[in-house]
Amino acid sequence: MLNNAWLVLGLIGQTVFSGRFLLQWIYSEYKRRSVMPMAFWYASVIGAVLLLCYACYKKDPVFIVGQVGGLLIYLRNLQLHRRVKKEPVTDASGLAS
Repeated sequence: MLNNAWLVLGLIGQTVFSGRFLLQWIYSEYKRRSVMPMAFWYASVIGAVLLLCYACYKKDPVFIVGQVGGLLIYLRNLQLHRRVKKEPVTDASGLAS
C-alpha cells in the first residue's frame, strides 16, 4: 500500500513537471510571443520537489542529483524575478518613475 502511495506521488510530480511546458505554450499563445510565466517556475519547483522525494524513496543517486540541480536553478529564477519586481521602474533616460 505504501509503495503505491510513493508511485502516485512520483506520477503526480512528473505530471506537474511535464505540464509546465503545456502551461508555457498556452501562455505564449495567449501573449502572441514566447514568454515564461511565473507559473512555469512554480510548477518546476513543485514538480522537482515531488520527484526529488520519489527519487530519495527509490534511493536513485542519478535521479536525486538531477532533481537537486534543476531545483536550484528554478529557485534562483524565482529569486531573480522577485528582485526585478522590487526594483523601481525606469524610463529610457534612466530616471525612476
